[in-house]
Amino acid sequence: MRFQLIWPVLLTLLVPLAVAWFVYPAHLPPGFGVFPPQFVEQAAGFNLWVFLAVGAGAVYISGLILFPKLYGFKGATPLPQPAKQPLPWWFWLGLVLNLFFWWLMWSHSKAFGDLVYWSFTPLWWGFILVLDGLVYHRNNGKSLFASRPTTLFIAALVSIAGWAYFEYYDYFVLGNWYYPDAHQAPWPYPVLALEFLVTYSTVTPVLFQWYSLFQTFPALPARYKNGPKMPLNGNTMIGIGTVLIGLMVIWPYPFFWVVWIGPFAVMTGILMRLNIWNPFTDIAKGDWSAGVLIGVASLCNGLFWEFWNFGSHAFHATLTNPNYWVYNIPYVNVIHLFSEMPLLGYFGYIPFGVLVWQVFIWSGNLLGFNTDIRLDNVEHLDEQIQVVTK
Repeated sequence: MRFQLIWPVLLTLLVPLAVAWFVYPAHLPPGFGVFPPQFVEQAAGFNLWVFLAVGAGAVYISGLILFPKLYGFKGATPLPQPAKQPLPWWFWLGLVLNLFFWWLMWSHSKAFGDLVYWSFTPLWWGFILVLDGLVYHRNNGKSLFASRPTTLFIAALVSIAGWAYFEYYDYFVLGNWYYPDAHQAPWPYPVLALEFLVTYSTVTPVLFQWYSLFQTFPALPARYKNGPKMPLNGNTMIGIGTVLIGLMVIWPYPFFWVVWIGPFAVMTGILMRLNIWNPFTDIAKGDWSAGVLIGVASLCNGLFWEFWNFGSHAFHATLTNPNYWVYNIPYVNVIHLFSEMPLLGYFGYIPFGVLVWQVFIWSGNLLGFNTDIRLDNVEHLDEQIQVVTK
C-alpha cells in the first residue's frame, strides 16, 4: 500500500526535474532552489482571449455553487440544527491574538521591537481559534480544538510539508508568486527559513475550520446532494496529471494553471485507485457536498489571505512583513481589488482547497494517522477508543 501511495507522488517530483534537464541550458529553471522564491522574470502580459476563457469557467463554477439546482442537484433534507453553546475561552484568546497582530502587521509598529516581523503566524493562529470557537458555539460544544486536538495538530504539521510541496512547483512556472520583502527581516537566513516553514502550518488547519463552520449550517451541505454522478478512473487521472506537469515545465506560461491542477489530478488518482475515501468518492455517487464546501472554504479564506497580505504592504513605506507575497501570473493578472491576487485568480482557491484535503488524506494513509475531520461522530469514535482501551 505504501509503495502504491508513494510512486505517483515521486513522479510529480521527478518529472519536472527530468523535463527541465532538456528545456533549460542549466538543466534547472532560473531561480530554482532560492527560498523563499523570488522574482525571476516578467510573465507574459494580458491576453483577452485567455481572460474570457478563464472568466467563462469562473462564471460556470460560480453558477454551480450559487444555483446547484440548475446543474441537476435535487438536494436533500437538511439535518437538524445542532444546539448552541456559549463561546469558549479560546475564541476570545484567538480574537485578541488576531486583532493585536493584525494591527501590528498593518501599522509596522516597532513598539514591541522585532515582534512585528513575526506577526503573520500568530495573526493566523488567532483566526484559526476564532473560527474554531464559532464552530464550538454553533455545534453543541464540538470542534476540532475541543474534540480532535490531535487531528488539528497533525494538520498543522502536514500543512508545512504540503505547502513546501506547492512551493516546489512555483519554481517550474517561473514564480507565479514570490516574496519580495523576505530578506527585510533582521534575521540570519536559517531563522528566516524556519519562520517561513512555521507560517506554512496555518494553511490546512484554517481550511478545515472553515469547512467545519459550514457544516454547522445544515442547509449548506444538503444543497449539493443527489447531483450528477462523476466517477473518475484513478490511473487515468494519474496519467493526465503527470503529462500536464511535464507540459507545464516546457511551456510555463500557457500551462501556468497546472501548478494546481496537475498535482490535484495525480493526488485524486492515487486515492481513487486505492479506494481511499476523498471528496471525489462521494462525487462519484452524486454527493458533491464535501468537495464543494472545502473548495468554498478555501475561496472564503482566500479573501482573508489576500486582504491581510495586501494591507501589510499598502499603508507604510517600512517593510516589516517578510511573508508578503506578490503574483506574477500570465495573461489574467488584472483587476486587483485591495489584493495582490487578480480577480480571476481567486477561483484557483477552489481546487486548491480540495487538494489540501487530499494531501492530508494521503499523508494519513501513508503514515497511519486518522484523517477524519468530521465532528458528527465524535462520541462514536470515543466509544470505540474506550472499548479498545478496556
